[in-house]
Amino acid sequence: MLRAPVQEDAVAFGRILSNPDVTRFSNWPTAPSKAQLERVMKWMAKAFGSGKGCAWMIEDRESKRLAGAIRYNHFEAKWKCGQIGYELHPDFWGKGLMTEAAVAVAVCGHRFFGLNRIEAWTLPGNTGSDRVLEKSGFRYEGTLRQKAWFKGDFHDFRMFGRLASDQAA
Repeated sequence: MLRAPVQEDAVAFGRILSNPDVTRFSNWPTAPSKAQLERVMKWMAKAFGSGKGCAWMIEDRESKRLAGAIRYNHFEAKWKCGQIGYELHPDFWGKGLMTEAAVAVAVCGHRFFGLNRIEAWTLPGNTGSDRVLEKSGFRYEGTLRQKAWFKGDFHDFRMFGRLASDQAA
């Protein structure tokens, strides 16, 4: 289930981000501070209202446990483009939850936000996330070499895109 983020999600989301398997292929710091988590939750709760993005928490329907998050990190309104990012606790990997969430968020982006293009990136070696994107209708478009600096190193970005005219596999 996708739902709006609330400040009270900070502790549970912090537990997800404190798992090195979750942050290994991302620009998130391992074990973010309480202040970082509070800032992120505040941004996620206000992103849609500000017009800069939109965020959802992923909740397991049966247990009501917070499984992860998915969001538009930013919109480029003039270009009708947005970029998604997501995290999922390893207990929920391999069950199709993130693919289901990514499809729903992409459909929302195309139909309700009027986006023609949705982008996402993965780091080399993150085959699970590559599969999620491909199953969600994103196409691998190439690698941007040393696109970003974080965690003390330059990182290549494997870029994926989905157009409004594309369909999920």
